[in-house]
Amino acid sequence: MTTIQDSPTAAGSGANASQVFKDTASTRDVADTPPERVAAIVTSILQGVHGAIAEHDVTYPEFQAAKAWLMSVGEGGEWPLFMDVFVEHAVEEQVAKSQTGTKGSILGPYFLPDQTRLSSTCSLPRRADEQGTPLVLEGQVRDTDGTPLAGSEVDIWHADSDGYYSGFAPHVPDGNLRGVVVTDEEGRFAIDTIQPAPYQIPHDGPTGQMIEAAGWHPWRPAHLHIQVRAEGHRTITTQLYFAGGDYLDSDVAEATKPELVLDPQDDGTGTRRSTYDFELEPEA
Repeated sequence: MTTIQDSPTAAGSGANASQVFKDTASTRDVADTPPERVAAIVTSILQGVHGAIAEHDVTYPEFQAAKAWLMSVGEGGEWPLFMDVFVEHAVEEQVAKSQTGTKGSILGPYFLPDQTRLSSTCSLPRRADEQGTPLVLEGQVRDTDGTPLAGSEVDIWHADSDGYYSGFAPHVPDGNLRGVVVTDEEGRFAIDTIQPAPYQIPHDGPTGQMIEAAGWHPWRPAHLHIQVRAEGHRTITTQLYFAGGDYLDSDVAEATKPELVLDPQDDGTGTRRSTYDFELEPEA
């Protein structure tokens, strides 16, 4: 008998992402912004909105439709999804201007803290019948002066070969294709996993309605999410993509960068291998 598996919905994924954001609020950097800066930023945002209204001669029916849509995004728990897809990349690019080390990218809505800790050479947790092309990612974590960072953490998570994330799709086991890899005494790691697939962001809710109305597509290219942490160093959050992959040049989240593209090669056994080193900037 064939088992029909449920697919994740925008409402389900949105609710999960919202809950994760709330649960991890205490561990995130939250700005204590003075009133003068709040006023300046909010004023600029509103001026941008007002300018768009004037430029495009927005009508009252269009305004009411926008108001109803904004309400539905909140009611559907999709603000983390919307902000991470359409806004975070601009914040990340701005912050990166004052940073050194490996290029960063967006965190996205699918991060889950406190995953299984793994040794430097390991296989990510997966189902016994996990589908997908075998992939090994290896490399070294170093300081920007070249010093290896032993015991650093390479927190990695990614979608499966159908584009689904554990914790956000009801048919994928918790912890699947997620783990925190601890580097060896030379800062090295080798992670055995599978190559993920491109996927569509949840688009059966209000975010998807906006994408469809604008004539855009909802696809992200295949990628590995990675967050690298080491004591005394700035944490790097990034994504690694795959050369020649679909949607690499039209990522709906606009998060790809040339420096973050892997080109895995078959080692003759059917396993694709790639090397990527990370450089972490010392904290000031």
